[in-house]
Amino acid sequence: MMTGFEQYTRKTRRAIFLEEMEQVVPWRELCALVEPHYPKPGNGRPPMGVERILRIYFLQQWFNLSDPGVEEALYDSAVMRQFVGIDLGCEPAPDETTVCKFPALAGRTPTGGTDSGAGKSTLASAGGANHDGHDRGRDHPTRPHFDQEPGAAA
Repeated sequence: MMTGFEQYTRKTRRAIFLEEMEQVVPWRELCALVEPHYPKPGNGRPPMGVERILRIYFLQQWFNLSDPGVEEALYDSAVMRQFVGIDLGCEPAPDETTVCKFPALAGRTPTGGTDSGAGKSTLASAGGANHDGHDRGRDHPTRPHFDQEPGAAA
């Protein structure tokens, strides 16, 4: 448990990776792409900011996290909270129900049909999809550990 008074720290691979993604992902352009299709405030729960939900979506892709898994990771990892822009002193992490609605939106067009891959290819070109990830669970038998070479036994 971290108290803020740690004397010995070092930057983790996850922190380095997220710092790099902060620099290379074109956040403003991606937000502009999603904004016209993103729900507007009205009845019901107010929608989360576009950039914040995009960042959460990318965390899910990069680190192979489910909807409940990303909620848990945001509570567990200060580096991930910082990347998304969540301060637990002021607000909770979004719950899995909020998170689960975004991926369906990512593949839609203004007409309501599916986007033959253009939206997903834009996300993929920015590193948002099909990334191998850096934080694989050690309990999954079919995936190599993040510190193993491809093809090595788990």
